[in-house]
Amino acid sequence: MPRELSILGVLIPTILPVFLGCLLLQGVLDWVLSHAGVYRRLWHPALARLCVLICIVGGVTAWLYQ
Repeated sequence: MPRELSILGVLIPTILPVFLGCLLLQGVLDWVLSHAGVYRRLWHPALARLCVLICIVGGVTAWLYQ
């Protein structure tokens, strides 16, 4: 995987589109978990959402940059 992508002559790190894709994935997962009532059982739902996002981003980047 390249370290940088050239979009219209602007170099952006490849982790940025990966992170944005993970944000979308986390949004869908957040919607599913909130409708399932998982967040009502947690002590700190915002912290749980952040941890889920970090796990998704870490897993995807580890898979891409192996």
